Amino acid sequence: MAARRCAVNALAVAAIGGDGRGMIADFLGHGGRIDAAMRAWPDAPRPWLDLSTGINPMPWQPAPALAVDAAPLPSREALAGLEAAAACAFGVAAERVAAVPGSEIALRLLGAMGVPRPIVAPGPGYGTHRAVADAPTGEGATLLLANPNNPDGREIAPDALLAMAPDRWLVVDEAFVDATPALSVLPLAAADARVIVLRSFGKFFGLAGVRLGFVVAPPEVLARLRALLGDWPVSAQAIAWGTAAYADARWIAAMRVTLAARAARLDALLARHGLAATGACPLFRLVAHHDARAIFARLAAAGVLTRPFADRADWLRFGLPGDDTGFDRLDRALARG
Repeated sequence: MAARRCAVNALAVAAIGGDGRGMIADFLGHGGRIDAAMRAWPDAPRPWLDLSTGINPMPWQPAPALAVDAAPLPSREALAGLEAAAACAFGVAAERVAAVPGSEIALRLLGAMGVPRPIVAPGPGYGTHRAVADAPTGEGATLLLANPNNPDGREIAPDALLAMAPDRWLVVDEAFVDATPALSVLPLAAADARVIVLRSFGKFFGLAGVRLGFVVAPPEVLARLRALLGDWPVSAQAIAWGTAAYADARWIAAMRVTLAARAARLDALLARHGLAATGACPLFRLVAHHDARAIFARLAAAGVLTRPFADRADWLRFGLPGDDTGFDRLDRALARG
């Protein structure tokens, strides 16, 4: 036991010491690594406040009567119902929508879906975009980008987005667009044979663990995708919850208003501590600060996890606190500096 305590303490020292290398490396790839944070800062107050992701901290809740029978395999009819519900929410035909176990896997299957290479993914952008692309710049056959962008929250008007790829394929990662649906390129390009749109269920609905996403694409692309994933691409829970959530128009409309208000509140809180937030995506804010790594470590010591970046030591991303207690806790933690 003593040896284990020494190891954990050493990790914590590495995380906050020097230039921010060491244990901080565990937090540079993705957010949500509370287990690693608890090991690195074992004395931090609990429960942790996780602001390291862009996931809605106020999740949609299924009705008590929505029971999920996980014993049988999901039916084709239920899967089709989910895809129809999502298509209705997206404003496209159901035959152009395929459910996947998270939009992350769709990114990693782009090549297998027949998207022509080379794939170009301009930065700054989502880490998986860089992982699946052939280059960050150039005249590639396919342009891959996110709108709103991750991690800086930059927004691009749909018509301007289409104009960026007039003679090549375009893959738009709309993982965060549900909070600001007017940004979606789908109304302008729903039937375009060279436009693929990826949508995430978990981020806006706050249910990332359900592992559900969608690909909106031409039928021939979806045929290849369905052949890769087989007859049961998503779970019974994903089908039941996703179908019900997309039909909950009242919750969706109210949540868009709530997220915008909370994003404005987060902007004001950060500004009070000398941190200028950028980006327009209401699910997160990006701060550029010369001492970002030290701020990250100080907040972690207070049980507040944010998101640092490997290639930009001056960047720190803040997700939304889910309630007044979360806002107050972040306020106090920043004040300790």
